[in-house]
Amino acid sequence: GSQKRSNSTPETPRPKRTLSSRSPYALFSPNTFSPSVTPSQKYTSRSSRGEVVASFGSVQGPSWSGRGGAGCTPKLFGPPEENLTKSYKFMFQKALDVREVLSWRIEQLGDALKSHHHLEEFASVLLPAQEPVTVLGQIGCDSNGKLNAKSVVLEGDREHSSGGQIPLDLSELKEYSLFPGQIVALEGTNSTGRMMVVSKLYEV
Repeated sequence: GSQKRSNSTPETPRPKRTLSSRSPYALFSPNTFSPSVTPSQKYTSRSSRGEVVASFGSVQGPSWSGRGGAGCTPKLFGPPEENLTKSYKFMFQKALDVREVLSWRIEQLGDALKSHHHLEEFASVLLPAQEPVTVLGQIGCDSNGKLNAKSVVLEGDREHSSGGQIPLDLSELKEYSLFPGQIVALEGTNSTGRMMVVSKLYEV
């Protein structure tokens, strides 16, 4: 027989269609996401269980033998400070230890710069200086961006500058090549104590 077409008016709206299996509500229901208790057939019927894929060396039944040795006592070879006598966290560094190594490296390279270029005693980067002074430190950046001529700062050494930072004005240098972390000695004026105008650059 012929089916009557239902009239849909604002007063009597047509009933909505039932949710089909392709509906997103059915696809993302809690039942579809709940893991089943029984493992899948593919996992239980796998044929490569316990299969050795690759091996190196002969490890089949190693045998150990010795002749007593109950009275043997191990002895450290070398000074104790160079040998590990207790558990040690591998690839574990404290920030203070890293800072100590960097400070020692700055002092070591500072002495090399001083002797190679015949420099006088280093001054502090934090003190104003009307006359040209020589300071020691490592190149840094005042932001998280790339290093450019306007963002170069010098982090002074711990011995002379207590690790203080000062922006650098490199406009008087004819040529230079710097990178963050580079240890350099600079000659320049710091009239205000807030900006150092660099006149000479001594590299390692």
